[in-house]
Amino acid sequence: MTYSIDMKEKDIYANIASRLSIKELNPMQKRMAGINVNGTVTLLAPTGSGKTIAFAIPLLKSLGKPTGNTQAIIMAPSRELVIQIANVIRPIAIGLKTVAFYGGHNMLEETNSLSVTPDIIVATPGRLLDHITRKNLNLTEVRTLVIDEYDKALELGFTEEMRKVTRRLPKVNLVILTSATRLDGLPDFLPKTNSDIVVDFCNSSPSPRHKTRIVRVPSPSRDKLETLTDLLQSLPDGRVIVFANHRESVERIYSALEKTGLPIGLYHGGLDQKNRENAVEMLNNGSTPILISTDLGSRGLDISGLSTVIHYHFPPSSEAWTHRNGRTARQDASGEVYIINSEGENIPDYVEWDNDYTPQGHNHNPISAHTSSLYFNVGKKEKISRGDIVGFLIAKGNLESSQIGRIALRDHSAIVAVPRTEAARLVDELNSHRIKNTRAKISVLTPVIL
Repeated sequence: MTYSIDMKEKDIYANIASRLSIKELNPMQKRMAGINVNGTVTLLAPTGSGKTIAFAIPLLKSLGKPTGNTQAIIMAPSRELVIQIANVIRPIAIGLKTVAFYGGHNMLEETNSLSVTPDIIVATPGRLLDHITRKNLNLTEVRTLVIDEYDKALELGFTEEMRKVTRRLPKVNLVILTSATRLDGLPDFLPKTNSDIVVDFCNSSPSPRHKTRIVRVPSPSRDKLETLTDLLQSLPDGRVIVFANHRESVERIYSALEKTGLPIGLYHGGLDQKNRENAVEMLNNGSTPILISTDLGSRGLDISGLSTVIHYHFPPSSEAWTHRNGRTARQDASGEVYIINSEGENIPDYVEWDNDYTPQGHNHNPISAHTSSLYFNVGKKEKISRGDIVGFLIAKGNLESSQIGRIALRDHSAIVAVPRTEAARLVDELNSHRIKNTRAKISVLTPVIL
């Protein structure tokens, strides 16, 4: 098939380079860039290999100018993954409106965002079906469908929702599926296309295992908390995720480590969306560089520079082992994985390691929180930009631009990383000023209190 496109490939690549600071595509992304078919493409590749950009290129190539109709749908199995995908697509889909729909997001705001029909919708299956049921959407002109991490979507029980959505897509001629693991056959609810292609980079793409050192840490007791504490205090400064298998275990670990003074955050499905997003942002910006998480944190999160993964519990499946470990050694980086193993504990066949290590409980350059997170209760919907926040902190907070770290700007809030030593002073001084003629309440964001 020959596409009639307005967004030429060179423009897509230029946008990726300028907006995402990626100067060269990896081999998998280059292979996907060459996809130009009327059919179904299954992309198999390891976690952290750049799948979003890989499927974004053929998706954008398939689109023309805005037509007043939705042209592409991207479904993903979690809110976090939807947000991550939208944050990649928006900057490079110049001239096309991209919206994100997911549970926990304000339904009225999502509905209002449809006053101008979006060209691209990124959504969880359930929330997308909700909008369809409310007759907020007409998807009859959609030509491109992407299901990211489709194996996880099936595993989580979204089959019926996806089936009902795809029934509303009569004109789809390009389907892209992505996964880090193989499935036996394609789901029967997919729109029928003229051909099926598999792009398999599971083995040929540089695997995180080749860049990861896996270490077993023996625990002298079945209760691994003391060993975990010693291990965390032995690691060099960096960002770490500790995985446990159950929500109750995660909370227990979090409560115990909190008493040690380690800079920790908490992440699991029982937290509301705002607290989950805050936890990920505080990990990313260095305010709480240790995150205690269930397997919910093993996929779909946009986490940069994660140096270490720790398995407090052995993962329940080989897929979970792969996805947990895939949080580190992403793209060109290397990483370390630690397995805490108590005596007599059964070790699954899929778990392997390179050497053993006994932590001593100290490091000359320990994990530290170098920043604090300032929370602003205003955001994009109040017409506040990142530039406004930077200017405000410089003019009213007497900060140097180099002292202002990562800024996460949301619809009605913003989180800004600032030096830990300056946070209390900034809160005292800034709350007496307006930002862009808007009164904002500013506070220091703290981890969840159990």
